[in-house]
Amino acid sequence: MLYREDRKGEPLSILGYGCMRFTKKGSEIDLDKAEQELMYAIRHGVNYLDTAYVYPGSEEAVGKILAKNNCRSQVHLATKLPHYLIKSVAGAQKRFAEELSRLQTDYIDYYLMHMLNDVKTWERLAGLGLADWIARKKEAGQIRNIGFSYHGNPGNFKALLDAYDWDFCQIQYNYLDEQSQAGREGLEYAAKKGLPVIIMEPLRGGRLVSHLPQEAKELIAKDSTFASPAELGLRWLWNQPQVTVVLSGMNSLEMVQENIRTAETAQAGCFGEAQHTLVEQVREQIQKYMKVGCTGCGYCMPCPNKVDIPMAFHCYNVKYSEGKGSGMWEYVQSTAMRRETSSASQCIGCGKCERLCPQGIPIREKLKEAVRELETPKYRAIKWAVKTFHIY
Repeated sequence: MLYREDRKGEPLSILGYGCMRFTKKGSEIDLDKAEQELMYAIRHGVNYLDTAYVYPGSEEAVGKILAKNNCRSQVHLATKLPHYLIKSVAGAQKRFAEELSRLQTDYIDYYLMHMLNDVKTWERLAGLGLADWIARKKEAGQIRNIGFSYHGNPGNFKALLDAYDWDFCQIQYNYLDEQSQAGREGLEYAAKKGLPVIIMEPLRGGRLVSHLPQEAKELIAKDSTFASPAELGLRWLWNQPQVTVVLSGMNSLEMVQENIRTAETAQAGCFGEAQHTLVEQVREQIQKYMKVGCTGCGYCMPCPNKVDIPMAFHCYNVKYSEGKGSGMWEYVQSTAMRRETSSASQCIGCGKCERLCPQGIPIREKLKEAVRELETPKYRAIKWAVKTFHIY
């Protein structure tokens, strides 16, 4: 495992474990499977684990696994305060105490303001006394480093970096998002300030692996440099010395093993002209087919009217990137053949999802497009039969 240092000289594994996408067994996290995968990663040098208050069951699962294996001291724990739920310092303290309890620890190594996207929001929080609360927590050793995760534009990102003495930051960044959100401009600005930058959505929720257009897959397969699309995406990031840790939401042992193999040799500056050209070609192929820039993060959920928004957009994109028949049956199975249907057509236009979407997607408009493309007469007939005859 290769490591890069934070501001204090602490070595952080260049591959971090994103704990939002643990495999579910029913409605609960499959704890045995998550333990097998997470402990394999830790034994092979991964020392940065990322979770959040609002990831269902994630903090509890991480806490149980670390306590069972007596390895809390071997890792750096990162979790997030849902500041959008906070109206007072007392409220922040309550959430923080819950997180410590869930994680079975008495300190957080890297604590983030979750989805902090503009200076005005930070000023509101500081006005509530949160900056002083953070200072007290740092003095007491309960928070080792303070940062924020970000889903806005480059201008707001730089203003936020300048508004407070942050220890690190976390941005969405990958070869498809090089010029969006904080982007390369934000990455380089943070690095110039000496801040470690943690990368989320490095493969866009798996889209840059599993749902590439066929032309893009063929381009990567022809290049002997990369064993897989995942390796291409991760090495593109680690090629940049400004990147400190890349989070991967790994949920299979094979995925963990592959990413660790890549992280063992991914040095900064290893890309040549041929590799950069390949990335440009792959990006062009993806952009030809993409209908919705959804990463599947799930922040828009739950929908008040039961719409499975990420699934609708996933199937809409797959229909165009992988062929007309692709995505359709998956949409039928996932939204119509259920006791509680979750079709895109159930959207009532309340707009709650759009206020929560970190990508700024016009969800209501795009759901209408998905309905036109996916909810064919055959789909509607299947949905009617399921409801009428209770076929689950």
